[in-house]
Amino acid sequence: MGLLSLAIWTPIAFGVVLLALGRDDQAKVVRWFALVGALVSFLLTLPLYTRFDTATAAMQFVENTPWIERFNVQYHLGVDGISLWFVLLTAFINVVVVIAGWEVITRRVNQYMGAFLILSGLMIGVFCTLDGLLFYVFFEATLIPMYLIIGIWGGPNKIYAAFKFFLYTLLGSLLMLVALIFLYTKSGGSFDLAVWHAMRLDGTTQTLLFFAFFAAFAVKVPMWPVHTWLPDVHVEAPTGGSAVLAAIMLKLGAYGFLRFSLPIAPDAAHEWAWLMIALSLIAVVYVGLVGMVQEDMKILVAYSSVAHMGFVTLGFFIFIDLGVSGGLVQMIAHGFVSGAMFLSIGVLYDRVHSREIASYGGVVNTMPKFTAFALFFAMANCGLPGTAGFVGEWMVILAAVKFNFWVGFAAASALIFGAAYTLWMFKRVYLGPVANERVKALVDINAREFLMLSLLAGAVLWMGVHPKPFTDVMDVSVAQLLKHVAVSKLN
Repeated sequence: MGLLSLAIWTPIAFGVVLLALGRDDQAKVVRWFALVGALVSFLLTLPLYTRFDTATAAMQFVENTPWIERFNVQYHLGVDGISLWFVLLTAFINVVVVIAGWEVITRRVNQYMGAFLILSGLMIGVFCTLDGLLFYVFFEATLIPMYLIIGIWGGPNKIYAAFKFFLYTLLGSLLMLVALIFLYTKSGGSFDLAVWHAMRLDGTTQTLLFFAFFAAFAVKVPMWPVHTWLPDVHVEAPTGGSAVLAAIMLKLGAYGFLRFSLPIAPDAAHEWAWLMIALSLIAVVYVGLVGMVQEDMKILVAYSSVAHMGFVTLGFFIFIDLGVSGGLVQMIAHGFVSGAMFLSIGVLYDRVHSREIASYGGVVNTMPKFTAFALFFAMANCGLPGTAGFVGEWMVILAAVKFNFWVGFAAASALIFGAAYTLWMFKRVYLGPVANERVKALVDINAREFLMLSLLAGAVLWMGVHPKPFTDVMDVSVAQLLKHVAVSKLN
């Protein structure tokens, strides 16, 4: 068993043990066992970075074993510069989420922790697989634990939100399954992504495949106008569920564009780039405006996620190295920042049991340490230089200006909207005099919450001040991808 298999199956094994053996009367043991599982899983991903060769675009840590031999399906794993950081990000966020749910979850603790550990392993599997059918299995399997997390530990309308999440993402993926079966037949019976990337398909076929993949990945990102499931799900999901959904699960769709849409249907990707750019700009501008009128903190941050992910797809479809790398950096940064924003809202919700902005005011007077963290994360969400939120957005805007000045101008305007709704929320929730008795009774964060927020703050600051380790890993792979797409277009 190689490093990638260990990264995938270790958290799943810990999760299965928790489901089988854990009980609510053993909650303390269950929590510690889950934390050990999350930490071990994260530590197992670190050698992937320390041993990674940044000079090659080839897949590394490759494992290839027959799985379903009759249909030539392989258990084929590997990572390159595009996927490596998402494996580490997933394992890291899982540690933070286990810490976040330490005291908050008091019923079915083993099932809650087990679901997150299993979900972590499945998401890592999505980023590692090099076999089309295996990718689909991992991609769809992630729906099951998240569906349960929302449906069991969610809010008053949790069943509605869980069904909406499941149906939206499942229906989009059915067209992807049709595309995978077609490619299997067209390639002579292979699910190997490398074989599919090397195929030369006619324009009509590429267009059909492009939109089949678009149906699955655009819903997952989510792109406008198929983003409407996201606010409902975030409102009802428990804090840990919202954090993982925003930090990792949205990235599965954006990652799919780079692994499937661009290399398999390069001509169609160029032909329909104008549509992807238009939808991305609508996301960063229109959704930003929608975010400014929200009264629920979770809904506001959910719309913020749609806007930030719009930068990602914009960067991908201008076909410039700086834009694609910027989109990848933005995905990682958004994982840290959005996770931190939702967990910060969770800290307040655990005390006041309200997400409405009007329920707060003057929190800085009773929770000064927490407010310092909240301000830092709000600044990162605005794209303040020196934070992770700035780096990816700036790279995408520079690439967009190089591509077309007005596209870059429209994208840059989103920074203004992002600052407006984020700072407006911060002002109303945290600043000014104490607004009511509930705020007056608030107690500042404890050691567990301080640790949770410190981990995320450290990651946001590190990436903002020193993004080179992130960009060095992805540069060669991004260049190779764009070379492949450009050559295919010429042919």
